[in-house]
Amino acid sequence: MPGETRKLRAWPIVLGTLVALSSLVPGTVAADSASSTKERASQLSKQNADLAGRSRSALLGLYALDSKLAREQARLVALRIRTAEIHAERAAAQQRLTVARHSLRVAQVALARRLQLLYEQGDSDPLAVVLGASTVDEALSSLDSLDRLADQDRLVIEQTRKAKQQLTRITRALAKRQLELQGLTDQAAQSTLQLEQARAERSSYLASLASQRRLNAAAISSLQQQALAVETRSRQLTAVASGRPALTIDPGLGGRTLTVTATGYAIKGRTATGAPTGWGIVAVDPSVIPLGTRMTIPGYGSGVAADTGAAVRGATIDLWFPSLAQARACGRRTLTITLH
Repeated sequence: MPGETRKLRAWPIVLGTLVALSSLVPGTVAADSASSTKERASQLSKQNADLAGRSRSALLGLYALDSKLAREQARLVALRIRTAEIHAERAAAQQRLTVARHSLRVAQVALARRLQLLYEQGDSDPLAVVLGASTVDEALSSLDSLDRLADQDRLVIEQTRKAKQQLTRITRALAKRQLELQGLTDQAAQSTLQLEQARAERSSYLASLASQRRLNAAAISSLQQQALAVETRSRQLTAVASGRPALTIDPGLGGRTLTVTATGYAIKGRTATGAPTGWGIVAVDPSVIPLGTRMTIPGYGSGVAADTGAAVRGATIDLWFPSLAQARACGRRTLTITLH
């Protein structure tokens, strides 16, 4: 209670225990451990920065591969379309060549039959035609008919032969062009396959870099937590060596934590700071917890350091309760409070 002499019973035991621990774990070792842990975390951070640079470079390479792959795929499609067109042209030319060959055979057969008929009729010899004619006009007419028929047959055969020769040349040229296009298509397909494989390898490489960065980030977080724990432990041991309790930082609660011995009192009136007593008023040792410090106390709630007491020394706090029964029920307990 404020103004009363409070006897400290638990603190000598806590102090003795911490002193014994300090003899087992020297402060220099803890400091070295924290330093080495931070150094390892720093090395991993540098490695992650290097991995990030390599990832950017690999990503730019992947973009370039994607561009090349798109162009090669477009070229491959164009070559395949052109090959199909040449194939269709070649098939059409081959069909026309077949028709020309058939026409030539038909013309040749027709000419042979006509010559045979003229021979059988005796009209194939011009002299015989003249002698057999009854008039000059009849002779001239018969000779003209022979010449006309011969010219027609020659023209048909000549045109058919020329068409056959032309179609043969076209067919051969188309076959050669088709072979060339097939070779270019095969090359484009092979190049596309190689680019796809290179892209897959680059994507796998990027995935491995990202995985390594995630592992490093997790390791860095773990090392930082370890370093924080080592530093906290070092501060505790240092505080024990100087006879003062140490404050620790609790990242989860967002404040400092302090393990204290808590008691209760129920005196009504004014505190050492002049504020009226009430729920949440806590008597403290100002050399350990400055007056005005807000805190969270397990089983009690929020409080503020606003009072002192002759028996409140070191890591001890006295909690105000509305009744003496509640204060007695609090008893003497060890708590870990959070200072804000």
